[in-house]
Amino acid sequence: MTDATRDGRRSVPISALEHYVYCPRQAALIHVEAYFDSNIDTVRGDLAHAAVDRAGAGQDRRMQRVWRSLPVWSDEVGVHGICDVVQFGDTGPIPIEHKSGTYRPGGPADVQVAAQVLCLREMFDAAVPIGVLFSNRDRRRHDVVVDTELADRVKVAAQEVRRLLDTGSVPAPVNDTRCRRCSLRPGCMPEAPTHVTHALFEPRPAGAWEWE
Repeated sequence: MTDATRDGRRSVPISALEHYVYCPRQAALIHVEAYFDSNIDTVRGDLAHAAVDRAGAGQDRRMQRVWRSLPVWSDEVGVHGICDVVQFGDTGPIPIEHKSGTYRPGGPADVQVAAQVLCLREMFDAAVPIGVLFSNRDRRRHDVVVDTELADRVKVAAQEVRRLLDTGSVPAPVNDTRCRRCSLRPGCMPEAPTHVTHALFEPRPAGAWEWE
């Protein structure tokens, strides 16, 4: 697994796809500006992943063979990342992504686990029809069928994230309901004027400040 595909394209982190589908500005702040902050939701997420972050083979409660923290990648899509858990059964590998909150069908997490499915299809030359999202809030597994439409969403998101990384651009804030629970709100400043064009964390030269 490298930061570039065989044809020389930049390989983008799978986690960035979920960030981008949720909010392109959030993806840019994290993956372009290297800005991140924590809140209660991100802490819950860290705790939810603690049990599966120990890499290696083992068995789950169903006595099926699993591999935790498995690195995956796809040269075709141009993505790479780490699966929380990959379950190996008679039908092939199935990625299981753990989430601290409530599962929302069709949301950004579907794109994340679908990207893992596409990686496993390529790596193991297997069908891998579904991925699984495990919601720690309701302690339930939710199957995500990765059909052509969802696979296309992954590919489009990968192209858009690659564009952000290649250009270093940061989209303007939108200041909508997504901002309410976003841990990046203090640095994102969604209420700030949208006409500001300088990089968010780039020092401004003396005398270049505008007071509003």
